[in-house]
Amino acid sequence: MLLIRNGYVIDPKSGVEGKYDILTDGDKIRKIGKNLERPDDRFQVIDAEGLLVAPGLVDVHVHFRDPGFPEKEDILTGAAAAAAGGFTTVVLMANTRPPVDNRETLTYVLEKGRSTGIHVLSCANVTLGMQGRELTPMEELAAAGAAGFTDDGIPLLDETLVRDAMKRAAALDMPISFHEEDPALISDNGVNRGKASTFFGIGGSPREAEITLTGRDLELALETGACINIQHISAKESVELVRQAKKRGANIHAEATPHHFMLTEEAAIQYGTLAKMNPPLREEADRLAIIQGLADGTIDIIATDHAPHTAKEKERDITKAPSGIIGLETALSLAITGLVNEGRLTMGQLLRLMSTNPAGLYHLNAGFLAENGPADIILIDTAADNVPGKYVSKASNTPFTGWKLKGKVVKTIAAGRVVYSG
Repeated sequence: MLLIRNGYVIDPKSGVEGKYDILTDGDKIRKIGKNLERPDDRFQVIDAEGLLVAPGLVDVHVHFRDPGFPEKEDILTGAAAAAAGGFTTVVLMANTRPPVDNRETLTYVLEKGRSTGIHVLSCANVTLGMQGRELTPMEELAAAGAAGFTDDGIPLLDETLVRDAMKRAAALDMPISFHEEDPALISDNGVNRGKASTFFGIGGSPREAEITLTGRDLELALETGACINIQHISAKESVELVRQAKKRGANIHAEATPHHFMLTEEAAIQYGTLAKMNPPLREEADRLAIIQGLADGTIDIIATDHAPHTAKEKERDITKAPSGIIGLETALSLAITGLVNEGRLTMGQLLRLMSTNPAGLYHLNAGFLAENGPADIILIDTAADNVPGKYVSKASNTPFTGWKLKGKVVKTIAAGRVVYSG
């Protein structure tokens, strides 16, 4: 039981903004008001003077590598990293070993997630073994607690199979998320075909690899009525395709990562494998198009694509090192620094992109502050200096180490309990 006093509250769902106190009782918010009294000495008082009080962040695209790759990350360390970054709810991707294409693996992940202190959900796979040939028992996996469906990490190439998957997901009223990269067009993935690929002397990944599959899946979503999520957009053309599809009435969501709105292929040249990711960092025009998409609502979700790898793996040659970077502990500071402080978004808009909207994709009771709502709350010092370097995650594969950022999570409260204090 908590009494959070004197904080500046922003609820992106209702638009309420101002100085309020928040009283929690168990896992719910009991009261939001001014000058609230402490009911009795069982309530812990938290002085939030000078701090922003916001709903816990929701990340719908994370990899905790469990089961299968505990040397990179596990559900416990991943959840601790999420709490340190202000995330009270995360949705795990299903490309584990074994993959989440069966009830047993899904149950393992969800049960372990319940012991973390935050809300850990998981997608199930679209296809068995992530082979792209046969659909999983989607109805059974939904009944077992899957939040949605994705083969993230592997693009789905069979159009008939994708159409059938969308129809089944639509019947279940569940989202299906797509990793849009056509491997037939890619020589060496993780690096943009252009200045970066020329620098490394490799073929690289052209923007057409993303554009082609994005366009296909947007048309299929219009045809089937499915709720789809275009993951980690990297190309300006993809942003425009989503914009036009939304105008035509499709039930489409799209996500952007902090690395795609903060960096270009120049970072791949500067940081090497620490800035190698799928899809790759592209050009300045793409970065600016992604920011514009966030500002005008075309891209409605910021997601980290938290992808931990060991230092030994990232020390390999550019063509052999795995793609991906960690993101849970840097996402909020990067967004405050690069979007809010640069005048691209208001703080309310940013919180909507990082809490309310991602919660809405999965129909979650999260991402807002309201009486009788969930006591998932974060306290942020938006003016604090933040230099990433010491991570709660097992991994440290990120180009953002040592950057001078603004904004720091002071406390993370999940289900009414303080799960992180910075």
